[in-house]
Amino acid sequence: QVQLVESGGGLVQPGGSLRLSCAASGTFFSINAMGWYRQAPGKQRELVAHIASGGSTKYADSVKGRFTISRDNAKNTVYLQMNSLKPEDTAVYYCNALIVVVTTRSYWGQGTQVTVSS
Repeated sequence: QVQLVESGGGLVQPGGSLRLSCAASGTFFSINAMGWYRQAPGKQRELVAHIASGGSTKYADSVKGRFTISRDNAKNTVYLQMNSLKPEDTAVYYCNALIVVVTTRSYWGQGTQVTVSS
C-alpha cells in the first residue's frame, strides 16, 4: 500500500522559515510529478508548488521567491522550503504525488498544519 507521510509543520512567527517533507512508502514502480497544495479555512485547496520528475518546477504567484520545492528521488521524498512566511500562508499543507503502481494514480498525504502568527 502506497502512503505519503508529511512532516515539518508548526507555528512560526511572520518572517520565519519552515521546511516541509513528504516521503512516499510502499511498493511502486516510480514517482512522476510531486507537489504541495494548501487549504486555508473557508477556502479551496490551491496549488503551492509542483516539481516534475525531471526537476522542472512551478509556483503559485503568491509564493514565488519565498518558497522552494525540491525532491530527492533516491529517498522518494519531496521538500518545501518556506522562507519569509506571512500570516496569509497559514493553512493545512498537503503533499501530492503521481505514483506508478500498475497504473498511475494520484496520492495525497494526511496534511500538516502551518500557522504563521506572532
